[in-house]
Amino acid sequence: MSTAAAEVNDVNSIPLDEMNVSNPALFQQNVIEPYFDRLRAEDPVHYCPDSAYGPYWSVTRYKDIMEVDINHKVFSSKSSLGGITIADPKDRGPGNDFELPMFIAMDPPKHDEQRKVVSPIVGPGNLAKMEDTIRERAGEILDSLPVGEDIDWVDLVSIELTTMTLATLFDFPWEDRRKLTRWSDVATATPESGIVESWDQRREELFECANYFKTLWDERINAEPKNDLISMMAHSPATRDMPYMEFLGNLVLLIVGGNDTTRNSISGAVLALNENPDEYQKLIDDPSLMPSMISEVIRWQTPLAHMRRTAVADYELGGKQIKSGDKVIMWYLSGNRDDTEIDRPYDFIIDRENPRKHLAFGFGIHRCVGNRLAEQQLRIIWEEIMKRFSRVEVVGEPERVFSNFVRGYKTLPVRLHPKT
Repeated sequence: MSTAAAEVNDVNSIPLDEMNVSNPALFQQNVIEPYFDRLRAEDPVHYCPDSAYGPYWSVTRYKDIMEVDINHKVFSSKSSLGGITIADPKDRGPGNDFELPMFIAMDPPKHDEQRKVVSPIVGPGNLAKMEDTIRERAGEILDSLPVGEDIDWVDLVSIELTTMTLATLFDFPWEDRRKLTRWSDVATATPESGIVESWDQRREELFECANYFKTLWDERINAEPKNDLISMMAHSPATRDMPYMEFLGNLVLLIVGGNDTTRNSISGAVLALNENPDEYQKLIDDPSLMPSMISEVIRWQTPLAHMRRTAVADYELGGKQIKSGDKVIMWYLSGNRDDTEIDRPYDFIIDRENPRKHLAFGFGIHRCVGNRLAEQQLRIIWEEIMKRFSRVEVVGEPERVFSNFVRGYKTLPVRLHPKT
């Protein structure tokens, strides 16, 4: 038994001042939630004085997380202060300690100006235009799968659909679209994750990403504006003169935001419905529950476990005194399991009374810009699944990623059962 798995059996005996919920192994082995249960009950705004990421505050209750998330004047996401993840650039070692400015890791007014550039592509009008394309591709993916054989759902469905959609948003060369998948994985990887062997490899692959997109940028900045993300940024005064690292930072944000999180919710939906067969049957009996089921999947999965802020002023939260300069972690996963705000939070219930009440998209000025696109892709793939298959059966344990940030899956073995 690993250390992380062994510790969870004795979580209640750990002194509170020694509680450290940042260990990625706890997330990979899916044993983190008892730690959050204890912090919510005993110390919901908790200070950890020592970790691999230095000292930090854990905010674990729904209302406290929201209080931090909507107060961008006190709790900054600036990349120069550390950005949006618990890890600081300095943790990556010499030559890799560069910051990646991106609009989610900026404060107003620059954040607002850059976000405004890309937001129309995920607005209602453009999503309506994309509906038929996403549905056609979802159908092609599902029709290509063997029925009655064991397959990896993550690779063949979740990654494929989200990568196709992301390639469309960028107007990215179709034959190279799996590069987007790779760069998404690399952007959030550590050498311990098994995705890259070293921080230097991560740096080199991210610069490869930037150089590839620079070629596309140079083509589009000299052409008539089109409705793709690169063209939109190239022709907007707020983004066309971005420094190189800011260009890379915004690419990383759009790639990870448009790919990693949605694909893990698509995989999480299969797992959740298999672990809760009564809810799966409920969906089969009443397909009108689909929108509610999608929201419940996103809450249950919580594809990004945390977001980080840095205090730029002293602030009292939950009776604790946070000092200017302190690292503050909003554990969205914990907030989505807070029974003072969400009824039976550990249960997967596809017809909840208020299924959109969750923290997975964040709140305030940094609320996920692509949330409707994520929901659209999830809805469409499940509508197409229901047309074709009686069940998507999980036939083995999922392999989860080694990360305290992305809550996702490397593999998920399934078997498809035809409609009778």
